Amino acid sequence: VFVLLLTSRKVLMQCVFRTLGIRKSKQILSSGPGVGTGSSMPLGGLRTLVVQQTSLERPRETWSKKMDFLLSVIGYAVDLGNVWRFPYICYQNGGGAFLLPYLLMAVFGGVPLFYMELALGQFHRSGCISIWKHICPIFKGIGFAICIIALYIAFYYNTIMAWALYYLLSSFQSTLPWTTCTNSWNTANCNRYMSTDHNVSWSNSSISPAEEFYTRQVLQVHLSPGLHELGSISWQLALCLLFIFTIVYFSIWKGVKTSGKVVWVTATFPYLVLLILLVRGATLPGAWRGVVFYLKPNWEKLLTPSVWIDAAAQIFFSLGPGFGVLLAFASYNPFHNNCYKDALVTSSVNCLTSFLSGFVIFTVLGYMAEMRQQDVDAVAKDAGPSLLFIIYAEAIANMPAATFFAIIFFLMIIMLGLDSTFAGLEGVITAMLDEFPHILAKRREGFVFGLVCVCYLGALSTLTYGGAFVVKLFEEYATGPSVITVVLLEVIAVSWFYGTNRFCNDIQVMLGFYPGWFWRICWVAICPCFLLFIIISFLAFPPEVKLFHYHYPQWTTVLGYCIGVSSFICVPAYMVYHLLTAKGTFMQVQVLPSLLFIFFDSLSTNPLILRSSLSYP
Repeated sequence: VFVLLLTSRKVLMQCVFRTLGIRKSKQILSSGPGVGTGSSMPLGGLRTLVVQQTSLERPRETWSKKMDFLLSVIGYAVDLGNVWRFPYICYQNGGGAFLLPYLLMAVFGGVPLFYMELALGQFHRSGCISIWKHICPIFKGIGFAICIIALYIAFYYNTIMAWALYYLLSSFQSTLPWTTCTNSWNTANCNRYMSTDHNVSWSNSSISPAEEFYTRQVLQVHLSPGLHELGSISWQLALCLLFIFTIVYFSIWKGVKTSGKVVWVTATFPYLVLLILLVRGATLPGAWRGVVFYLKPNWEKLLTPSVWIDAAAQIFFSLGPGFGVLLAFASYNPFHNNCYKDALVTSSVNCLTSFLSGFVIFTVLGYMAEMRQQDVDAVAKDAGPSLLFIIYAEAIANMPAATFFAIIFFLMIIMLGLDSTFAGLEGVITAMLDEFPHILAKRREGFVFGLVCVCYLGALSTLTYGGAFVVKLFEEYATGPSVITVVLLEVIAVSWFYGTNRFCNDIQVMLGFYPGWFWRICWVAICPCFLLFIIISFLAFPPEVKLFHYHYPQWTTVLGYCIGVSSFICVPAYMVYHLLTAKGTFMQVQVLPSLLFIFFDSLSTNPLILRSSLSYP
């Protein structure tokens, strides 16, 4: 077949367009660069096919300013995980030695994926669902899977902000409520142990007032025996979460024109607070102990596989490719915006913020160790939200001007979470509006209101007395493995099916330069291996899920995997649907177009350049 096609370039091109089902409004074939202008070149010059597509669709919304886009991306990437997860993982995996695998994973895995998503979204100007009609339609299920994952994240992530709001409202007191043991929620084991309290001794059964405030007053987790009996909904947390979602709705209901203005506050305020807390922490007694503990390298740790696994997972979830957000944000950029520079700047800011947060956390942990006359590792035993809501809250309470520092700290936590929520829901909104424009384009406010209501109702289980157990279950199983698998398929679809050469040609049309060999190798080989490494490590070393004194039973593991598969199942389900509903045989629908595009990529003497976003049903 290929030998016959090669006999005529014209016949070959007509065959391609018939196979792909492209409707052309204008087609010009010339022998030189002066396409459509009457100029010509000698025979054998570059032959260029220009396809001009006329669209009657509404012009796409764009960012008001370039900084709106940059701050939105930075606000999305810099979230709560930068503050509580990175410092803990860093000291747990060798301190300063951990920075080596972290940077390697960022350079060869995280940043290339980040750059790829920005370029895809900017070139095709589509959300995570409709973009696949330009790339490879059979993988469209990836977009639906991303939207379901984003909903799962909204179900539990905003609950953490509701906890922070509860702390914020409780901070407007001269004496912070988590500093004393005389409250109604305190037990006989409550013990306020600091070096200034000479008449108090600490035992293994002692519990700090900050821990009891978090577990018994905010979460009320002592009223639930586990996931099998969650208990009633906490009306205080329900009101806090309602207030959070109200802010979210009025920030994103009009699109990036409004959210782009809100991030000027929500994305910059956390940096101001981090600098204030860093300066304050550095002046506390014992701060140097925390910094040494944070950065002292343990090079032997690099020989353990868990260090490299944690580095890969941390950089992936920190930068956040695969959640549809980068595609959505970049789709509102001008076509010739330098997304390459944006990718390098925003990813660098994200990594530096994680590093800075470590100093903010560990200067205070060193102060706590000094005041308790304990080692830093004894103080820094808690990870995740407990690091913020117990250890850091207790440290703030024992500082001078504790009320002021508590207010700005928990306000910072809320700001960090709001940015990520804006971004996650905007990814879903953009995807649905681009996929169903005739239904939703003029009903954005109503659709956003319905989406926010669904997220609030889905989060009700996390507001119960056992809600913290639900949050942990969603965090471990609902998002991690499924989103990594989805991104792996996305990279394979773009690099192997759509073609790295075609993708690089798209970037050259946008930016005026062709990506170098480093990026091409990363997209074709290193990034898939990077993601496959994380998936295999998760399956080989499943996490031991535990929260406080509750060990998750075996049936919760099965439930967690079912939640994770419920989103990923969209990918094979849509593949089957697409093959059953597409016209023609499997060879005509999928195999022949892929072979033809691979064949064009291999042409070196007279390459075929399609200066448009070719789509086929």
